[in-house]
Amino acid sequence: MNDKKITVSVLFMLFSILFCVCLITANLMEIKQISVFGISLTGGLLVFPISYIINDCVSEVWGFRKARLLIWLGFAMNFFVVSIGALCDWIPGASYWHNDEAFHTIFGLAPRIAAASFVAFLVGSFVNAYVMSRMKVRDMGKRFPLRAVLSSVYGEIADSVIFFPLALYGVIPTAELPVLMFWQVVLKTTYEIVALPLTIRVVKWVKRHEQEDVFDEDISYNILKIFSI
Repeated sequence: MNDKKITVSVLFMLFSILFCVCLITANLMEIKQISVFGISLTGGLLVFPISYIINDCVSEVWGFRKARLLIWLGFAMNFFVVSIGALCDWIPGASYWHNDEAFHTIFGLAPRIAAASFVAFLVGSFVNAYVMSRMKVRDMGKRFPLRAVLSSVYGEIADSVIFFPLALYGVIPTAELPVLMFWQVVLKTTYEIVALPLTIRVVKWVKRHEQEDVFDEDISYNILKIFSI
């Protein structure tokens, strides 16, 4: 009998909790279209880039396999919240409840938008983790700032190219889609560049604390091998 136990560190668990909270929050904030200096954006921009920063930290310290677990965990928790919200929205309100319309606006996500969000998240997150992993091996662990930014750019482009056409085509003016996608990528990247000094410090501290600095050599990038950590 194999008594080997698969464990994760407390820090990885805390990163995972924060990652899931950021995804769920971003999903709820995404509903509101906001205007910043005349640029149309979604409210999710305020928090979603943090999930990419966490993805970068996990990929850098613990490697692609732990990042793969993190991404699927975030997907599952987000799916759970969206599903419960949709169920609660579907159940008729009490006779004294008069906020059905407001509740539906927040939690009554159309299947189209929910599907677009889930697919875009999976693709963007795995692209981000894969680029981080391969660049780290190629650069022999050097140039973390470059791979942190480039991996996020690739991931955010993949996320935006999938989400906005699938979720909003025919809902907002077609001419607005490329503009919205462009500014989402630019501003999310700018967000991460501004946060980069903090990200670098966090990664260095976590590496020292965990005594981990994984290089993904000879591993499988099959995204379905969830528990191969």
